[in-house]
Amino acid sequence: MTDTILVLTEDTLAASDVQHIVDLHADETLAYRVLVPADTDRPLVPWIIDALSMGELKEAWERATGHEPSRTQARQTAAQQVEGSVAEFVAAGREATGEITEDDPLPALRGAVAGGGVREVVVVTYPHMVEDTFHTDWASRARDELHVPVLHLYSGTSELG
Repeated sequence: MTDTILVLTEDTLAASDVQHIVDLHADETLAYRVLVPADTDRPLVPWIIDALSMGELKEAWERATGHEPSRTQARQTAAQQVEGSVAEFVAAGREATGEITEDDPLPALRGAVAGGGVREVVVVTYPHMVEDTFHTDWASRARDELHVPVLHLYSGTSELG
């Protein structure tokens, strides 16, 4: 049985993100399982602070005025993100599968770890000032609940969260 690395991400993984993850175990044969939440359902104020800190004024305004994607749109976006992320692993010569999770991805992570064969979890997100500072981000929550190593990478960089 091949060990699995769970990869939780909030967006399509870039080739550089996949390369950082693959490089962690370059000489091993591992399977990768990508999880993408359909809608992160993040609290309004931290989301707006994050958007503003990244210069995403339009997104901050839309969220502040109540413009969120429908459940169907969120699932379609997540499906595209899963597909693109799995394709990046395949392009890197690795075996990968993917799936959409509910808003809170922790139950899906718990279930996958409980099913066995999961060696570690890699969480790839953009920086989230409020959640990262107060350790309420996905990686911090996963570290508190799961009994496997959890690594947090910031999307598009080699920085650790």
